Amino acid sequence: MYTGNLILGVDVGGSGIKGAVVDVNTGALQTERLRLETPQPATPEAVSETFAELVRMHNYKGIIGCGFPAIIKQGEAHSAANISKKWIGTNVIESFSLACNNPVEVLNDADAAGLAEMRFGLGKGQNGVVVLITIGSGLGSAMFINGKLVPNTEFGHMRLHGDIAEAYASSKARKINDLSWTEWGERFNEYLHYLARVVNPDLIILGGGASKKFSKYEEVIDVKVPVKPAELRNAAGTVGAAVHAYQIARS
Repeated sequence: MYTGNLILGVDVGGSGIKGAVVDVNTGALQTERLRLETPQPATPEAVSETFAELVRMHNYKGIIGCGFPAIIKQGEAHSAANISKKWIGTNVIESFSLACNNPVEVLNDADAAGLAEMRFGLGKGQNGVVVLITIGSGLGSAMFINGKLVPNTEFGHMRLHGDIAEAYASSKARKINDLSWTEWGERFNEYLHYLARVVNPDLIILGGGASKKFSKYEEVIDVKVPVKPAELRNAAGTVGAAVHAYQIARS
């Protein structure tokens, strides 16, 4: 089933599940972006039902794109970030498609945000290595080489100070440790230096909630790579998910 250039994109996160119909030719949202709380615990059964409820709220029929917080290979989750570990080994495409009675295409949530930013935002026309970091409960990542996605990078799970980097430098870490934006920015700057040494990107784009506060910590970011906040901000995951479904439908 194919619905032309207007496709429902859904962004599944650890705290909320958001969705809107997207014009994949322009990246513009065609409906209000609706949000439901992610059920706790976020098991396959509970999240699939919430996903289906969001689809019903849009009164939508057709192919759906979904960004999901996991490594995704052939539709199956190989990790689980801020959701139940019961997702590991579960075919997310099958679970969501059966729940909502629509065909669903799934990719990693940060990869979805990256697709949107490369198609409609700062990454448009950018060659070389571009890395997008989504800053939220964790640190998601998407990497593109000459515009082509390298999926499932998970740079937020690199080791830093004896733990995964997102435990040290995510928005969640800032809140848990009651850090000011400058204090947290110094931590995040450490992470960016590490990332730059490992990946050698030509551009780093920041997405997620903390990207909206870039001016509060920009002065402590001194990595020798251009670092810029994403243009699409929090809508990027929704837009990129829709683009992914469109690309699958057209292929």
